[in-house]
Amino acid sequence: MNNQKGHFVYLLRCKDDSLYTGYATDVERRVREHNGLEKKQGAKYTAGRRPVKLVYQEECVSRSAALKREAEIKKLSRVEKEKLIQKQQ
Repeated sequence: MNNQKGHFVYLLRCKDDSLYTGYATDVERRVREHNGLEKKQGAKYTAGRRPVKLVYQEECVSRSAALKREAEIKKLSRVEKEKLIQKQQ
């Protein structure tokens, strides 16, 4: 994926095939945190579902826009999230 810093919304595919949506300014670092490879912990949700894999990321113009987009994506159905992932690949 992308190594830029900015405001990103991302989707992770967990070991149990569930999808996790989050926000980060450094997606690669955040994925490492979710996988337990950094001192800072990832989300409780992903802690028991490791390893996680980055399957989607979207850059937004601001933190506010990214958090709004994160909320939108969280409301999508599983099928809609999978379509979003497929569009990026």
